[in-house]
Amino acid sequence: MKSTLITRALLLAILSGLLWSCNKDGEEDPVIDPNATLEEQINNWIYDVMDEVYYWRQNMKTPIAETSDPTAYFNSLLNTPTDRFSVIYPDYQELINSLQGISLDPGYEAKWYGVPNSDDVYGEVIYTKENSPAASKDLKRGDVIVAINGIELTRSNFSELRGQAELTHTITTLRFNEETLAYEEMPEISLTPIQFSEDPNFLDSIYTIDNQKIGYVVYNFFAPGTTADATKYDKEMDAVFAKMKAENITNLVLDLRYNGGGYVSSAVNLASLIGPGVTSSDVFSKTKYNQFIMTNIPSLSNVQTTFLEKTQNIGNSLTGNRIYVLTSSGTASASELIINGLKPYMDVFLIGGVTYGKNVGSIAIEDEENTENAYGLLPIVTQSFNSLDQSDYNTGFTPNIAVNENSERLRALGDVNEIMLRTAIEQVTGTPSSARVTKLDRVELSNTLDGKIRMGQMIESQIKK
Repeated sequence: MKSTLITRALLLAILSGLLWSCNKDGEEDPVIDPNATLEEQINNWIYDVMDEVYYWRQNMKTPIAETSDPTAYFNSLLNTPTDRFSVIYPDYQELINSLQGISLDPGYEAKWYGVPNSDDVYGEVIYTKENSPAASKDLKRGDVIVAINGIELTRSNFSELRGQAELTHTITTLRFNEETLAYEEMPEISLTPIQFSEDPNFLDSIYTIDNQKIGYVVYNFFAPGTTADATKYDKEMDAVFAKMKAENITNLVLDLRYNGGGYVSSAVNLASLIGPGVTSSDVFSKTKYNQFIMTNIPSLSNVQTTFLEKTQNIGNSLTGNRIYVLTSSGTASASELIINGLKPYMDVFLIGGVTYGKNVGSIAIEDEENTENAYGLLPIVTQSFNSLDQSDYNTGFTPNIAVNENSERLRALGDVNEIMLRTAIEQVTGTPSSARVTKLDRVELSNTLDGKIRMGQMIESQIKK
């Protein structure tokens, strides 16, 4: 079977009444006691879902008591330690909003570092987001956060203080002065988080260096669009590649270092803009479900997702049939799907860090039959393979060139002297950069992206049940 995407109808078939009528042994599911508590109703729903769609269904563990907290009940079923990814959320709509880039947010992301031989901690802004509170203030990538709400950050308080960013808060920052080569204190900034739609298409640029025309795209998560425009972000990406095609770029640098995943449909769209000469007859990925699903739904026994035919495709113009992908430990799921899916068709050259290591996907599931059940599930439902049946990246992809962006102060994304982009340009041109940089010896404690719901997600589809 071939399809460009797994259709909603097929996905709904997984959770249809046909499958809900039996359990592992083919027996009728027990009727839930109408006098059951809400927790018991929710937990019975959780078990029924997992007993049908869970990828490791045959290794699902014996549940704890039905009267237990639903989160604890769900976690008790998981095939640990193999399954590091299945999750449950108290609010399904909040889950869906987050996957679309909608959340209560001050508008900046940051990394946190400990000062060697000291109790002090500082943050460094990774990026600020368009149309956010941070974007309206003078806050930039590379700014150093030394205090939140007037309290200096330490190893003992930074976890608590950074949590205050979910409320109105102030930050005290330092900024590097390129002329004096020193950090200077900036005026205190006050930020009030708002709910807004973050655009995953963060930046695109074209550079002409040593007679090489280089396209650069920063893409921060996979989402097709908003509630108001379901394909808004995919269409923006199409426009980016149309522009690059018109400019006759010869090299492409795809920056996925902060991209923790998202919807497979957007991964297919992006891959279809890059793969050289790909058509709707070429397989991008193969999807496997558990044996129960593949046996009971023949249409899901051999799912092959093909590329889309995009007039904006630039694949045939890329020198050496190569794409440069910037990676980190935060490059996960749908980002890794892009890497794996393109490998049979071109040279995917990785620069940065070892990727996250997630070759399995989820489906967002809610309980439409019980309005009192607000929980949303993201269980692992699939495993993905490329056209050569390869799926051997559960420990991540190792880069061709290892680069740690933490080894230098953060320059603006798109700056040709920024460490990751600089390294890619050196590979394209064969000419070492003349940039003068100061190396830093520091260890990252955490970053705000790791706490995002979308981090590490590969969402096959959004379905409701």
